[in-house]
Amino acid sequence: MASTYKKRTAIVVGAGVGGVASAARLAKAGYSVTLLEKNSFTGGRCSLIHHEGYRFDQGPSLLLLPKLFKETFHDLDTSLEAEGVQLLKCEPNYNLWFGDGESFELSSDTSVMKREIEKWEGKAGFERYLLWLGEAHRHYEISVREVLHKNFTSIFNLLRPSFLMQLFALHPFESIYSRAAKYFWTERLRRVFTFGSMYMGMSPFDAPGTYSLLQYTELAEGIWYPVGGFHAVIAALVRICERLGVQIRLNTPVSSVLTTSDGRKVTGVQLSSGEQLNADLVIINADLVYAYNNLFPTSTSHSYAKSLQKRAGSCSSISFYWALSKQIPELNTHNIFLADEYRESFDSIFDRQSIPREPSFYVNVPSRIDPTAAPEGKDSIVVLVPVGHLLNSATSSYPDGDATATSGSGLKPEQDWASLVTSTRQKILTTIESRTNCSPISPLIIHEELNTPTSWESTFNLDKGSILGLSHSFFNVLAFRPKTKHPEIEGVYFVGASTHPGTGVPIVLAGAKISVEQVLEDRGETVPWEDKESAVRDHGVVQWKGMRELDRIVRRGGLLSDVGIVLLAVVVLAATLGYLNSGLVVGWDPEGKRGWGSGRV
Repeated sequence: MASTYKKRTAIVVGAGVGGVASAARLAKAGYSVTLLEKNSFTGGRCSLIHHEGYRFDQGPSLLLLPKLFKETFHDLDTSLEAEGVQLLKCEPNYNLWFGDGESFELSSDTSVMKREIEKWEGKAGFERYLLWLGEAHRHYEISVREVLHKNFTSIFNLLRPSFLMQLFALHPFESIYSRAAKYFWTERLRRVFTFGSMYMGMSPFDAPGTYSLLQYTELAEGIWYPVGGFHAVIAALVRICERLGVQIRLNTPVSSVLTTSDGRKVTGVQLSSGEQLNADLVIINADLVYAYNNLFPTSTSHSYAKSLQKRAGSCSSISFYWALSKQIPELNTHNIFLADEYRESFDSIFDRQSIPREPSFYVNVPSRIDPTAAPEGKDSIVVLVPVGHLLNSATSSYPDGDATATSGSGLKPEQDWASLVTSTRQKILTTIESRTNCSPISPLIIHEELNTPTSWESTFNLDKGSILGLSHSFFNVLAFRPKTKHPEIEGVYFVGASTHPGTGVPIVLAGAKISVEQVLEDRGETVPWEDKESAVRDHGVVQWKGMRELDRIVRRGGLLSDVGIVLLAVVVLAATLGYLNSGLVVGWDPEGKRGWGSGRV
């Protein structure tokens, strides 16, 4: 008798890192998967720009949290190495340049950090650094265990005992800056250890203290760079997708998600060409705010979609991509230039959503670590200048933008971007040249590519041009963040920067695992990687009765030993007092009855 088995079908909308990873996981679980991408390339913001032998990472250029990358490939029965991805360790992590001519070298080398910190805060300062590192380590371990590997489908998940017991250890109600100020006593070092909040698109004066975990992973695990650019990781995932039978269609924008007549269950998607594709489920990797406002029937979740546009978004950027005719040896792979008016520069971006008068910015020179990024003897340079996001974005219902659907202030899309770009470029060049004492850069620029808030919005459908999705304040994460599952339409799920667990390539990879596991659990299906042994040995040796004595964990001390130490201290103190009062010590005479000056011997 012929089999009636029908292979389950899934459509993934968007071939960013979350979409590609989700497609691979679904295919691994036995689904027939179609991956749709509006652009001519995969990776979304994690893509490359090429020009006559020069290569630039359009978005991310630092590989952090390497364990999450290893986990993704391990779950798919392969590894980064097996897929030809070669990671290079960046050393130092960064050079930080200050306006007073001083610089600071951030490194995963403890001896370098000791030298750099003691230069400004002495021996005690380095001890405080180690204490800060311990706190950041706890933020990292708790977050990976309790947040990045677990879903928060409702407010009740916040009451999960394992999470609740650790909540205050994460310091979510204090800012990164206020936590750093407890350990670092100079303003210089407070800036050194807080600028990393820019990874979340947030000000260090607003970002929860939990996110010190990002600078922790840089210092404890290092910063890495994939040979060939960050997209090498995405390209490897694409190859895995193809091996697993995923159909990838580029230049294929989706116009809407299709549902049953009552709007309660997904049936597929409609393409901008008019073609309709059917599927049992749809995972959306397009920008979540854009998707809610453009891809779903207007009668479905309209008020929720509009409310998402009013939520705080992350910053945008003006990003320059320069092909230089010669190298700038004063610049390392990763460079940070911090504004003298540190807080004001962040306030202008995140409070007023504008362009700072004096910006803090990041300069990446990929050719410094990977010679394939530029012709021999030349440099490719990427400059990312954080700026405020746009005031509002166009939607299918409001082609010119909905003036009522905004989080408050923002940059106007119609303003004179050419003038803003010109003035920003000049500020950047002047700052780099004056602080590093390098030769003039402008005459060396033979080609320039550019991204602004408007191009981020149009190329990648990013709401308001926010390059890192929704903000990561406490009431915009965990159970408060938009859910990984559509609240009304059965069979629709989300993955990406604006859903749980949040933004950043490794975080989105963790999110792809969470979302696909939710799909499988909702359908009562097996999770193929559920019982796989961890890709990284970081849990210590499993303790069992017949194990080798060499690896047995034995705590020297314990409660009895601690009590013994206290009792010994009491005995020593009592004996000392008895000895002092015995008359054997001439100088001890609390009541003036013996010793010198008492008239008695």
